[in-house]
Amino acid sequence: MVIGFAETASTAHLFWEYVGHSAETAGPSMLSTLNVVGDFVWVNKRYRRGKGISVGDVVSVKHPWFPETRASKRVLGMPGDFVLRDTPGKGSAMIQVPEGHCWLAGDNLSESRDSRDYGPLPLALIRGKVTARVLPWSERKWLKNPLEPVTR
Repeated sequence: MVIGFAETASTAHLFWEYVGHSAETAGPSMLSTLNVVGDFVWVNKRYRRGKGISVGDVVSVKHPWFPETRASKRVLGMPGDFVLRDTPGKGSAMIQVPEGHCWLAGDNLSESRDSRDYGPLPLALIRGKVTARVLPWSERKWLKNPLEPVTR
């Protein structure tokens, strides 16, 4: 009986850490992509630590100011990209995202605590890519990157 429990617990842990898990979201920073309360999303762990992440993806991160909490934000810049440091209309300073970091922002800029406040986020703090809203059932959908490649 103990061995069966240990195997089940080990399998669950491996799934949670390396495959994915659902997570509840809260807060207004990702409106209108995610609701303020009541949404559950699927976090795909294949993208841990920024592996395979692109500008425009929504990621789940370990918050740099509150390490015990998770946050969902959109990636606006990857290493080497130039990004606007401030909120549009409030400043025009550009910075280059350093190696090993990304630049994040909430879709609802006026209600988001993001890289404009805490600076570039280490890729190591990315827990995974948010790939779907799974609850509420009536609002389930895949979360796709809204950016399209430029063609000439």
